Amino acid sequence: MAVPHTDKNGFQKEVLDHKGLVLVDFYAEWCGPCKTTEPIIEELASELADMKFIKVNVDENQELTSSYQIFSIPTFMIFRDGQVVNQFVGAMGKEGFLAEIKNAKP
Repeated sequence: MAVPHTDKNGFQKEVLDHKGLVLVDFYAEWCGPCKTTEPIIEELASELADMKFIKVNVDENQELTSSYQIFSIPTFMIFRDGQVVNQFVGAMGKEGFLAEIKNAKP
């Protein structure tokens, strides 16, 4: 399952207005660790029906990246009902993502 992309124009609707959990993957096309985590994120998106997954290209969305103070990529942010509840940086395995998601659930 391909994870949808958004930009600053769609971020409000796709992430901030969404009721429930959203994992946002801040990435870049040239980023090696981002390419490593891409299939894991896609797998999780197909398995976790109760959660939304969105990708944001940092090179194409510098205003959005700046407003969330993204300094390293990949950076992952989990939002619950429009509020950031977890943020973590760097490539990890599926188990690591599942642990971070579990920590973000109410």
